[in-house]
Amino acid sequence: MTALDTRPLEASPEIRRVAHLVPLLTLPSGLWRIALVAGLPLTNAEVGGFWMRVYIVSLSLVTEGAALLTLGLVQRWGEVAPRWIPLIGGRRVRPLAAFIPAIVGAAFLTALWTWVFWGMAGSEFYDYFDGPQAVIVTLAYVPLLAWGPLLAVVAIAYLRRRRT
Repeated sequence: MTALDTRPLEASPEIRRVAHLVPLLTLPSGLWRIALVAGLPLTNAEVGGFWMRVYIVSLSLVTEGAALLTLGLVQRWGEVAPRWIPLIGGRRVRPLAAFIPAIVGAAFLTALWTWVFWGMAGSEFYDYFDGPQAVIVTLAYVPLLAWGPLLAVVAIAYLRRRRT
C-alpha cells in the first residue's frame, strides 16, 4: 500500500471465516430458547408467563445481534461508519473505538460462559432435564464457550490490520 493509497487493508480469509463463525456459535442456544417458548418439551420446568416468553425471545435476538457485531471487525462498516448513523455517519471508525468494546466483550463472554459451564457441572441444573433433554441443552450451549476467545482473535486481528 502506497502513501497515497487510503484504502483499508482487508481482513485475511481465515479471520473472515472466524468472524462469520461467531454468529453461528450463538445460533443453537437461541434456537433452543425459541423452541422452548414454542412449547417443545426441552425441559421439565415451566417456561413461565407471557413476559417471560418475551424475555426469552428477546434474549435470543439480542444475543444473535451481539454476535453479528463481530462481522463489523472484518467488514467495511467496521472501518467507516454507515452514512445513516447520526453524527458519525461516513466518518472513519477509530481502531480503538471498535477494539476496546470488542476485547472487553471477549473477556466478559469468556468469563461468563466458563463460569456458567463450571456452575452447571456442579449444580442441580440438570435436574430440570431428562437424558435426551440434557444432551440437547448441552449441545446447544457448549459452542458459547468459543464465543469469547474467537471474538478476541478477530478483535486483535482488526487492531493489527488497522494500525498498519
